[in-house]
Amino acid sequence: MNSPPLTDLSDRARDIFRLVVEGYLDSGAPVGSKALASESGVNLSPASIRSVLAELEQRGLLAAPHTSAGRMPTESGLRLFVDAMMQVAEPSQEERAAIEQRLAEPGPIERALEKTSALLSDLSGAAGMVMVPTREPRLSQVSLTALDANRVLAVLVGEDGHIENRILSLPVEALGTSLEQASNYLTAHTSGRTLAEAASTVKEEIASGRSALDEASRDLVQRGLATWSEDATNRPVLIVRGQANLLDDVALGDIERVRSLLDDLESKQSVASLLDRARRAEAMRIFIGSENRLFSLSGSSVIASPYRDREGRVIGVLGVIGPTRLNYARVVPMVDFTARSLGRRIG
Repeated sequence: MNSPPLTDLSDRARDIFRLVVEGYLDSGAPVGSKALASESGVNLSPASIRSVLAELEQRGLLAAPHTSAGRMPTESGLRLFVDAMMQVAEPSQEERAAIEQRLAEPGPIERALEKTSALLSDLSGAAGMVMVPTREPRLSQVSLTALDANRVLAVLVGEDGHIENRILSLPVEALGTSLEQASNYLTAHTSGRTLAEAASTVKEEIASGRSALDEASRDLVQRGLATWSEDATNRPVLIVRGQANLLDDVALGDIERVRSLLDDLESKQSVASLLDRARRAEAMRIFIGSENRLFSLSGSSVIASPYRDREGRVIGVLGVIGPTRLNYARVVPMVDFTARSLGRRIG
């Protein structure tokens, strides 16, 4: 998406363009020449304003949805505004305190991630998204409990205090004390290791015959570790909250676009792939409308920022998604501050 350089515009055209974009982002509706003429600091007649609007439309920065309507920014216009004209509004002290207080509440990492996604949704009025950290925690303890004849509950406790529950579809009849034996064995062999490291170690020990496990316990451990590895690969990598915020009065006027956006959000793996571009860039990214193929039909914008651990390594991405009329000046610094706060919470 190529926008004309800002220096190509006269001061008058720049001022009118900024007012149109800010008015549209505030109301979601096209801005007309009469409304612009009433703005303080605009000493132009409606006829002169219409001439400037026509020039901006010819340059591809504005568009008129209807012949009698006002103008609204195109995606190229929004890109120019965001990159060259936008004045960000830093989060207030109250907003920063609210973000840090919400993320400081005790609980497992998943709960912090869900809170972050919901928090971004509340603050932006759009949908909040958080990509689950890519790093795999090191374990300190594993316990197994039979739920019924065909299911086992595995409780994985990380060194960082994170607790994860997984249900394994494994027959447990006739195992006797094997569950306890398998739990003790797994704790001994996973302590200080990731699941991938533990799986490799256990597989090698069992294959070499060094394991003291009985046959039933060996089967449980091997199948359990295989199931966990597969689950870690296939589990959702994205938490999305606040989709209902996308259904405001303005959006419902274009129900097909909203339906397309909600369909896109259902495809979490595709959205996660998009966010991963921000992760690889290691910096804030703003995707506007058709700049990304995933949201070309819904015409949506994504503001995404990586979050880091204490060593400065990128471990995930968070952001918001909504219509292109997002309040970029407010949401961009809000996403950035939330990313830094979450990094400190997880780090």
